[in-house]
Amino acid sequence: MLESAAAARSNMIEAQIRASDVTDPRILAALAAVPRERFVPQARRALAYADVPVEMAPGRFLLDPRSFAKALQLAAITADDKILDVGGGTGYSAAVLARLGGRVVALEQDADLVRIASDALAAAGAGSVILTQGSLIEGFRGEAPYDVIFVNGAIETEPTDLLSQLGEGGRLVTFLQSGAQGRAILYLKEKGKVGHRDDFDANVPILAGFKKRLGFVF
Repeated sequence: MLESAAAARSNMIEAQIRASDVTDPRILAALAAVPRERFVPQARRALAYADVPVEMAPGRFLLDPRSFAKALQLAAITADDKILDVGGGTGYSAAVLARLGGRVVALEQDADLVRIASDALAAAGAGSVILTQGSLIEGFRGEAPYDVIFVNGAIETEPTDLLSQLGEGGRLVTFLQSGAQGRAILYLKEKGKVGHRDDFDANVPILAGFKKRLGFVF
């Protein structure tokens, strides 16, 4: 099992990550070091390294490897960065981020996922991650400001509360879904103001709490 998982991880990196122009050696090393299969429910473990989002709980998904890796590269994480990992589910993203940045705060609102993440992070040697439970859209002001905020899913509305927790020079990476079209988006705070730009195409599941509220239809 260990050999097959290691082989699958190596194949994921070569066929999905490098092939998608993710060239940062620190990202490649982090993805190689973290056993993705340990963060996937047993019943779906065969999909751990497939190029698809994997459901961790009803309506909650682990990002597909390509979208995840390209978003990491877009965030331009440095070793000293303080990172808020939003909606990390079972803890995989936090485990990878802990190998790229400095202090990592993992925010999850589902109590069952928090418990799973606590055990999985400890087993993966990422016990330094600060795991906290709370509303994803509200972020975690107790550790703000952040250098990087990584959102594990798509949004349909601007993440105002999260953006307010960026420090100067801070970056927020997420995916903006508009109808059937989705794109990764980078928000950047410079001189106290936040701007943004689109990057690569990606259709990923919308993260809980970030759906656009429907108004009345006349």
